[in-house]
Amino acid sequence: MPYILHILVAALLGGAIGLERGYRAKEAGFRTHFLVALGAALFMILSAHGFDGVLVSENHRLDVSRIAAQVVSGIGFIGAGTIIFQRHAVHGLTTAAGLWVTAAIGMAAGAGLYVLATFTTVLVLIGLEVLNSLLPHVSQRTATLAFTTSERTALQNVLDHLRTTGATVISFSQSDPDAAVDADAERALTKPRHVKIEVRIPNKRYGQELLRFLTEQEGIHIESVE
Repeated sequence: MPYILHILVAALLGGAIGLERGYRAKEAGFRTHFLVALGAALFMILSAHGFDGVLVSENHRLDVSRIAAQVVSGIGFIGAGTIIFQRHAVHGLTTAAGLWVTAAIGMAAGAGLYVLATFTTVLVLIGLEVLNSLLPHVSQRTATLAFTTSERTALQNVLDHLRTTGATVISFSQSDPDAAVDADAERALTKPRHVKIEVRIPNKRYGQELLRFLTEQEGIHIESVE
């Protein structure tokens, strides 16, 4: 019966972290963290007490940490599945780290270290919430701007604005109409150009200012901002 309490505490603590991750619409939410903590606790119990009946004499000794050690390495496969490299940026590292520490919390609860497991869960939730509130204001993020324009001046204004406000242009592409294949070269120069710019912007707030700047520019039709 005490082991059931171990698993229950682990599942509740893992579920608490999963609720926060699910609220943030992350790749791994409540169910994933719930199962990771529950499974880690069960493996910890099996590792420490699952083979008590095997000891028939004092000459037999078991390494009770072997199963628990495999949980530490095995959780890496789940964490690796949440990490995505997209648009020159890595996504999912925080989720992978959350699964890793959730497994540790489950193991602590499985070992009966309730106070330690609960305290770690509180620290994880505080850390995730504080970082979520703080990082958008001090860190950089990658954004992709897609728009059409037929005015070279408008495009130059956008590039100048990015350069003067601290944004870093990672990549730039445009569908430049070829005047040589058009009977009217002047008309070719005024055809809409599809422009895609990938930039690294200082913070979330600046991204809102950049969107506002684009909407105020004449001759620019925004397709998407990601």
